[in-house]
Amino acid sequence: MNRSNDAAEIEALHRLVLQSLDDDQAVETISIPLAGKSTIADHMVIASGRSTRQVASMAMKLAERIKAETGRSPRIEGLPTADWVLIDAGDVIVHLFRPEVRSFYNLERMWSFGDAPAAPALS
Repeated sequence: MNRSNDAAEIEALHRLVLQSLDDDQAVETISIPLAGKSTIADHMVIASGRSTRQVASMAMKLAERIKAETGRSPRIEGLPTADWVLIDAGDVIVHLFRPEVRSFYNLERMWSFGDAPAAPALS
């Protein structure tokens, strides 16, 4: 996916992603700034859906909104099972999970570089 050098364009995409997830009632949405920490993207957004159906729906709507607003066609991985869906929009990478899968992989901890608390343990 192509990346932009325009800070305003990157922030507009980031806001679009966060607003779309909020509109679709994503749970526990967090954004991890990656600028200066990684070359893969400027932001990583992680959110949960309550079911595979909601995760798939959020992913499809987000991809459609990104295409409509920016002209970019994000890459999507993981839609058939929708336990963990990755949306690569270039400057913003989005991970959508079912809660149990999110807890298992704990990406927040891996990418936080000490900035975010650990995910709660499953009981």
